[in-house]
Amino acid sequence: MEFILNLLLLVGCFVVLIKGADFFVDACSFIAKKLHVSSLIIGLTIVAFGTSAPEAGVSIVSSLQGKNELSISNVVGSNLFNLLVVVGLCALIGKVVVDKDIIKFDYPVCLLASILMILFVRDLTVTTIEGLILLALIIIYCAYLVIRTNKDKAKLQAQEEEPLKGNVFFKFIIIVLSMAAIYGASRGIVSSSTYFAKLFSISDTVIGLTIVALGTSLPELVTSLVAHKKGENDLALGNIIGSNIFNMLFVLGIAASISPLELKYMNVVDSIICFVTMAICYLFVITGSRIRRAEGVIMLLMYAAYMAFIFMREFGVIVL
Repeated sequence: MEFILNLLLLVGCFVVLIKGADFFVDACSFIAKKLHVSSLIIGLTIVAFGTSAPEAGVSIVSSLQGKNELSISNVVGSNLFNLLVVVGLCALIGKVVVDKDIIKFDYPVCLLASILMILFVRDLTVTTIEGLILLALIIIYCAYLVIRTNKDKAKLQAQEEEPLKGNVFFKFIIIVLSMAAIYGASRGIVSSSTYFAKLFSISDTVIGLTIVALGTSLPELVTSLVAHKKGENDLALGNIIGSNIFNMLFVLGIAASISPLELKYMNVVDSIICFVTMAICYLFVITGSRIRRAEGVIMLLMYAAYMAFIFMREFGVIVL
């Protein structure tokens, strides 16, 4: 009976997640145009932080419960899934054109945040002070985005051709309700997926890198795919880059601030793999300012190879 209930929960949450993301993208796109804010900025902030709420919730709870491996594995696993699977799938649907601001600033910030994460975890501990540093950096990054938004506003006002019909307050309500639906559905998926994973006695690290990472990244996956399908390309990619920055700076920062994270050597290895992967994908971005279908296939194959690696490591086929 428990098996059937978890299966029904999984399917039901997927339905809620997809519809919630659909409404979420439409409302964010409307507000971006109504307030003369670029879709890229909306994707890097509201959408990115909103879709990363599940990662934040899981990592905070994990930190409070002393499950440090789950906290760091959730961040690393989600970032890899976001970049390789979400962007890879978007590229399969159609080439992903990359905004010049992402190339010049936001993606490099993401790479620097990844390097900082490696420096903090290399001694197998993320201290409270290091957590506070990460939180300070996300505040600085958001402050810069606000400044950038003000610079873009005049240009967007000039480009507006006709007034949009609709109420901004009503759209904000839709965003809040959609985020609640996305978050609740994601937690339900994590819960049911973890139940199935534990049937096979898998460790917290692997659960964090796979089941929990997948579950908490579903909002990014669905939101980006829906945005890409609707032609909101900046919103789709901005969501991923913003989410990855948010995961490394805020999610990891708040978890370490609550309780210092005691890690294992494999967590350091996974953090290094995360950086190398992002660096490789950055090469795709800067060569032509777009991610093509073939590169999307490579990204998906990279993720499949990583999944094979962590399971072989889990069952002793690979010893580090």
